[in-house]
Amino acid sequence: MKIAFIGLGNMGGPMALNLHKAGQDVGAFDLSKPACDKLAADGVRIATDAGNCVVGAEVVISMLPASQHVEALYLGNDKQPGLLPQLAAGTLIIDCSTIAAATSRKVAEAAKAKGVAFIDAPVSGGTGGAIAGTLTFMVGGDAADLERARPVLEKMGANIFHAGSVGAGQTAKICNNMLLGILMAGTSEAIALGVANGLDPKVLSEIMRRSSGGNWALEKYNPFPGVMETAPASKGYAGGFGTDLMLKDLGLAQENAMAVKAATPLGGMARNLYAAHSLAGNGGLDFSSIIKMVQKG
Repeated sequence: MKIAFIGLGNMGGPMALNLHKAGQDVGAFDLSKPACDKLAADGVRIATDAGNCVVGAEVVISMLPASQHVEALYLGNDKQPGLLPQLAAGTLIIDCSTIAAATSRKVAEAAKAKGVAFIDAPVSGGTGGAIAGTLTFMVGGDAADLERARPVLEKMGANIFHAGSVGAGQTAKICNNMLLGILMAGTSEAIALGVANGLDPKVLSEIMRRSSGGNWALEKYNPFPGVMETAPASKGYAGGFGTDLMLKDLGLAQENAMAVKAATPLGGMARNLYAAHSLAGNGGLDFSSIIKMVQKG
């Protein structure tokens, strides 16, 4: 199967590499030369541009930052033509970006008109999951299109859920990430409170992990430096999932909540906390750096 992979950031790069390691014929592209060079060093074939990347591809996978990037890639804008006219009928698009559900539906409708299948398949699991190939995919689209995509997704992830029709994967993802943002902020407050009272953050984290406050942040992504060697907190909050990306997802959740008149008071508060954290110059740091807002001293 010939696969085109567009978007080789902290998540997309390892995902494309896992497909390559699994023996797939992968061509890749990113606007970042360092990102391309890193994959090229591992033997992945790098295209000169996105258009060249999709030539002859049976499957096109995209992992891009936001709605406007996905829409521009496939539908084009005043600066660039879209890829859809270049794709042969029967091509399958798997968009793994986290974007607005409405954007997924807009691109899917345009793709369908050209005989191209589209599913939205945002992921959860962080950079660690991307590297290990244990991501969770939340898929929106026709069941038949998911079954076509499944052999590809299985080489990058361990869990695949069919959330519903196109856009449902995006909705599931923003619900998940809204909860994650709330959990990380709360976990950070709790650890900071304990440390302010003289507790050892490792001991406190273990107590809470094994108690009723246990959650994913305590299990795999502790926000306090030195508690988990592999967590971004112990690496200067570098890599991982950026504050600005979390802010984007929390914003998508609030936009969706307003559209359907849902009450998300904690989600709104988390969005405001991350906005303030970003404005303070922390937008490029991992989202677990939110603990800096509540640390004493």
